[in-house]
This record gives sequence, structure tokens and C-alpha cells, in this order.
Amino acid sequence: MIWIYRFLFLPLLLLASPYYLWRMRRRGGYADGFSHRFGEVPALPPKRPGVRRLWLQAVSVGEVLAIAPLLEAFKRDPHVEVYLTTTTSTGYALAKEKYAGLICGLGYFPIDFWLFNSRAWRAVQADLAILMEGERWPEHVHQAHGRGVPVISVNARLSDRSFRRSHRFKWALRPLARGMTRVLCAAKRDEQRFKALGFPAERLQTTGNLKLDVSIPLLTDAEQVQLRRELGLPTASTSPGPAAGLVLLGSSTWAGEEDALLTALKTARARGLTVSLLLVPRHAERREELRGLLAKTGLTFHFRSEGPASGPVDVAVGDTTGELRKFTQLADLVFTGKSLAPHDGGQTPVEAAILGKPVLHGPRMTNFRDIIRSLTEAGAVRKVDTHADLIAAAVELLQDAAQREQLAAAAREWSATNRGATDRTLAVIRTQLGALRM
Repeated sequence: MIWIYRFLFLPLLLLASPYYLWRMRRRGGYADGFSHRFGEVPALPPKRPGVRRLWLQAVSVGEVLAIAPLLEAFKRDPHVEVYLTTTTSTGYALAKEKYAGLICGLGYFPIDFWLFNSRAWRAVQADLAILMEGERWPEHVHQAHGRGVPVISVNARLSDRSFRRSHRFKWALRPLARGMTRVLCAAKRDEQRFKALGFPAERLQTTGNLKLDVSIPLLTDAEQVQLRRELGLPTASTSPGPAAGLVLLGSSTWAGEEDALLTALKTARARGLTVSLLLVPRHAERREELRGLLAKTGLTFHFRSEGPASGPVDVAVGDTTGELRKFTQLADLVFTGKSLAPHDGGQTPVEAAILGKPVLHGPRMTNFRDIIRSLTEAGAVRKVDTHADLIAAAVELLQDAAQREQLAAAAREWSATNRGATDRTLAVIRTQLGALRM
């Protein structure tokens, strides 16, 4: 089966290359380490006797943030070192900034063609491979299996779309299913789906969602005031409280959702509310598109990437990488993007819930179905079905502090009762490492 994959992969890669090269150029930041994608590996320290090398792949920013507790735990183990790879330039930049002291090397994940992947494997000499969430690369797993290296999928999940697509080609997944040593699922639904696709039941386990264990450093009042000032959000003299005005946050928004949030801002202000809008687009390269949209509104605006604002504006745009958690702490109300038609899948509501923020989301949160169901049952989120509903709900909640606090309190309680995935995941990894040492 791997030979069919190899035979088809190269022509499909060549066909898709123009699109992906265009997207990489548009996003920028890929020049550094571009050769890694062809199997070149940055200089790694020589392997040491008694120290096991883990190759951990985390595709982008969300996954890179989620692995922090794992990397911190591995760093405390003198018998373990981690080589970390990412796929996106934003994930790479964030990992380079945050984890330099926790890993033995950082690179881009190689293209999953046998020539490139096998070259990387020879250089890395990993003893254990860990794949985050939706990362399941047949060549990568095959190379590990051929070397006798265990592969563990952590925080593993299958979206509705991935499950439907995979189910149609279930026969093609058999080698992949056999090559995965353990699949640690984010939710019970994911475990059931992997089982339906032919993954051996004895290799499946629901350990929970690592993203619910994330510890977010809290900004002090002074730091919040400073961040508001830098973004161009109005500030009070001593604290970021009500006197500074409310902040409506569009979290990881996609095209069309910003229009509704801008209308919500104008409507709320027409009702006499002191409120500003903070937009954080999912893709920072959309900044020129957003600039054109904002220029038509008559509102003042400032982009974070241009440095500190010269004064207060109506709309701040957080078009930088890795700062969403800080921006969320300024919010009085959060809308989670990619959840209104025509978009589908949703962006994560977890960080906002952990920070105890009232959250609005659209009906298309299919990538976070179990999390949204759990948050809904806890009374910690509110669904809006259309752009018009988003406008109405946002204005209503901005006018009603009691409703916002009710949602926020439920979110804080939900967060406190849904932890422990990190410990369960580490227990499985340590058991596997223990078996390697025998």
C-alpha cells in the first residue's frame, strides 16, 4: 500500500505546488529553514547514551501552544530530549521564541515523500515519534515502523469532514492504522471514529484535550493598560476596568465575520455604549483586505504590526502571531471565528473559556463539536446562527453586564473541571519510553 501512496504523492505534490508556494509567499517567513522540507535537518547535538530522542510534530500555532506542558515535563527528565518540527511559518516562529531552552532542535516537518522523509529520519535518529492532533502522515509512520520506532498520536481528533473522507477510503488506512503504536484521543467521539476506521481498539485511549490544560500567563492591570494603549484601545487612568470602555473581540475571524462585528460596534455605540472593537484575523496576511474594509467604514483603526498606536482608535487589528491570549484578556465579549456560513470548522473557544470570558459562536463549530457541546451544557457559551444574530446578541450582551458575568462564571467553572489530559498523556508516553529502556 505504501508504494501506491508513493506513486501518487509526487504527481499530486507537483500539481498542488503552485498553490502552496503562492500561499507560503503570501504568508511570508518561510525562507528560513525552507530546505528542511526536503529532508535537511538543522544541526542537532550528538545523541547521548541513555537519552532518548523524541521527534514531536506540531503543525501550527494552536498545537505549538498546546504542547508547552509536555515540553516542560520532558525537560525535567534527564533521559529525554525533544526535536520539534512544525509545518507553518507562524508555528515555527512561535516555537523558536518560546521553546529554545526546552528542545534540542527546531525544524520544519519534511514533505511526506519517501526521499525527503527518509533523509530526515536518518539525520534525526529519533527513538519515539509524537504527532499532534490531525497529523497522520503515511510515509512518516512507515519510516518509523521500518526503524522499529513507536509512533504516538496525542490529542488525536477527527473532524466530521476528515471522518467522512477517511471512511470512504478506509481500506487505504490499514497500513497507517497498523503503524500507529498508540492513538491518544481528545474525546470519546474521536476514539469511536478511529475504531470505525479500523484502528485496533487496544491501541486507542481517550486521554482528553491537552488544550484544556494550558496555563495562560495573566497580565497585570498595568500590563493590560499598556497593551490597550499600544493597540489604540481607550484606557482609564489606573485600570482597564469599565471606565476604559468595553472591548468586543473577534477571535480568529474570517472574511465576512468582520463585517458583522463592525455593524455590531456601530449599533452598540448608537445605543449609547462606550465600546471598541478588537479584530484578530485568523490569517495575518489578510491585513490589506481588512484595511480596505475598514477604510470604507469611516471608523479610525490601527494595525498592531505597525507598532504602538499614536492615540485611541475605534478598531484595533491584532495582526501579529502568538498574542491572541493576551488580546483575549482585554475582552469583555468574544466571538469565535470561522463559525458562520460560508465558513465551517470553527476556531478554538478554549483559551477564552479558560480566561473566563463570555463567548459567542456560530453554528459551524464542527472541529470543536465535543468542546462546544460541553461548554453549551455548562452554560458557558451562546450560539448565534446568522450574521444578523451575531449583531443582535453582541449588542444585547454588551448592554447587560449580568448576562456576561453569568457566561463568564460558567466558563471558569467548566475550565476548572476539565483538566488532567496532560498527566494522562504523559503517563502513556512514559510507559512507552520505559519499554524502550528495557
